[in-house]
Amino acid sequence: MTLLALDWILMLEKLILIAIIVFASLGIALYTTFSERKVAAVLQDRPGPNRAGPMGLLQPLADGLKLIMKEEIIPNSANKALFILGPAMAMTAALMTCAVIPWSSSVELFGRKIDLQIADINIGILYVFGVVSMGVYGIMIGGWASNNKFSLMAALRGASQAISYELAMGLSLIAVLMISGSLSLKTIVDQQMAPGAWWNIVYQPLGFLLFFICAMAECNRTPFDLPEAENELNMGYHQEYSSMKLGFYLFAEYVNMIMSSAVMASLYFGGYDIPFLDESTLAPNIAAILGVLSLLTKIVIFLFVFMWIRWTIPRFRYDQLMNLGWKKLIPLALVNMLVTGAVILWQQG
Repeated sequence: MTLLALDWILMLEKLILIAIIVFASLGIALYTTFSERKVAAVLQDRPGPNRAGPMGLLQPLADGLKLIMKEEIIPNSANKALFILGPAMAMTAALMTCAVIPWSSSVELFGRKIDLQIADINIGILYVFGVVSMGVYGIMIGGWASNNKFSLMAALRGASQAISYELAMGLSLIAVLMISGSLSLKTIVDQQMAPGAWWNIVYQPLGFLLFFICAMAECNRTPFDLPEAENELNMGYHQEYSSMKLGFYLFAEYVNMIMSSAVMASLYFGGYDIPFLDESTLAPNIAAILGVLSLLTKIVIFLFVFMWIRWTIPRFRYDQLMNLGWKKLIPLALVNMLVTGAVILWQQG
């Protein structure tokens, strides 16, 4: 009976943690749209949204209300079940990534030690790649179910782009896994926090650059937003969508940005590690709170860089996009992997 009670308590802890992380991610994504418009306004020397609420802070709520109030339209010739499944799958895949991200160290509440990570599985990185691959199905299903040839063309472009850049992303990541010897994100973060250790960005600057470029392509961010950019595609794979189904696709992009930033921070920038601070000298709960703030700060910096690049660099042509992925990034990732392996063998010898 005691074991059963402990299991129920653990389940309750995880459910509460899942709810907090999911709603926090959605809230951050909501205001990321506002931040995007403000960053664009600053770069283009204009005010940006400033009418809804003080300094325009209620603009995301107004946009969300507008999407909810719009009429739900499903084309007569569409496959209705798949038409609904597409955006749901894209949103679900985006949120599922948060399960293996270590948001901070553990907290102590009511005499229990609670890890601020939903699941510390020993194949965390493989889980991330598996979930990211599911997002491609959300794009393809939505484009095909619309029964619109322009949407289908955009979905094909989006899927081929995502698959191409996943290869380079996986190869760039192998070098980090060779250094850490683990697929667990928690273990990788702990190794970077060890006394005398450096963040992985010091050992893998080229690997990080390749991973960051691939993350932009995976999130369909400029200069890689070709699936919804060309004039023959109209507005892309979600052309036939309206109301909250369209909102799910748009939200999925921003949630993917947040999760990509969290993964990059964990892999290359020490995760929730605070530079030049020994967390072991702090009370566990204080260290955990500061760790969450540290990781969120790194995520916000990455989000700003995503936006900065979007409003600075023009998008590629599609042939340039594919050439970059296959002829530049994959060979560079292979070279980086081989050099890393050679350095590890030399150090061991």
